[in-house]
Amino acid sequence: MPAVTVENPLALPRVPSPNPLTDTDRPVVSVTTAPRALEGEGFPVRRAFAGVDMRALDPFIHMDQMGEVDYGAGEPKGTPWHPHRGFETVTYMIDGEMAHSDSHGGGGLIGGGDTQWMTAGSGILHIETPPEYLVASGGLFHGLQLWVNLPRAQKFAAPRYQDITGGNVALLSSADGGALVRVIAGEVGGHAGPGSTYTPITLVHATVSPGASLTLPWRPDFNALVYVLAGSGTAGAERRPIRTGQLAVYGQGDTITVAADARQDSRTGGLEVFILGGQPIREPVVAYGPFVMNTKAEIITAMEDYQAGRLGSIPAAHADVRGATPDTDGDA
Repeated sequence: MPAVTVENPLALPRVPSPNPLTDTDRPVVSVTTAPRALEGEGFPVRRAFAGVDMRALDPFIHMDQMGEVDYGAGEPKGTPWHPHRGFETVTYMIDGEMAHSDSHGGGGLIGGGDTQWMTAGSGILHIETPPEYLVASGGLFHGLQLWVNLPRAQKFAAPRYQDITGGNVALLSSADGGALVRVIAGEVGGHAGPGSTYTPITLVHATVSPGASLTLPWRPDFNALVYVLAGSGTAGAERRPIRTGQLAVYGQGDTITVAADARQDSRTGGLEVFILGGQPIREPVVAYGPFVMNTKAEIITAMEDYQAGRLGSIPAAHADVRGATPDTDGDA
């Protein structure tokens, strides 16, 4: 799991230590296990938010862990052309590569540690596929896709695309060097990530060495979620056990604590977690397939606009690639 690594974490800025007199560590409210499913053209995913109350997730809608899977030659798969409206998709690659193209001219190729951030807003068509050479050779594929809701006032914002390379994320270390923290968006202890967001959120990928612990300062008005990408450990001061494919939802407080078990399997090496939180929007959410709006009537309008071609058109260079019909499943 390469993402972005450094030889000496102690050379990085440190995560601020909590103040025991004023800071309260957030308790763990629940731990759930993500069910497995197939997405797009048939690549394996874990549905990270399955079974969790949407009120605990707000402003996030949906998250898939894509892979981890080691494809043989000819096996890598992606998604066909499909529409989105009313939210943002954040694709974070850990292993392998993914190419993105959209109807507004955005796109590019991302690899380990890179992020593609697409604001669907008023409407867009896009496609995500492994590059042809990777399809031919096969290889390791692992990443995340997160859906971030947009408030009613930004549902029809102009679509935009952000290409965030791994070299631009903010890198921090825990005080003892036992944890490497990558800030993709928002900020941790005054260190800001490069992602530009409509909704106030923080996204972090942290690697915690065996036996080490990480406590992050966290905005009290944000919710707090920790998803385990790989490895095993504990969540919260109460040390709730967590492992690969599980999501810990935290309650109120000022800090988030996660720790790695002293013994990890030889393949994993440590505890890999995706830590996310944001300011709840607290508006009605109606999600249907690739659309996230506030009312059922707006969903119907989105479907009609897509069918009428008002969400964009497939660029001529991709005209031979078949599109997808919206369905009721969360898709990439």
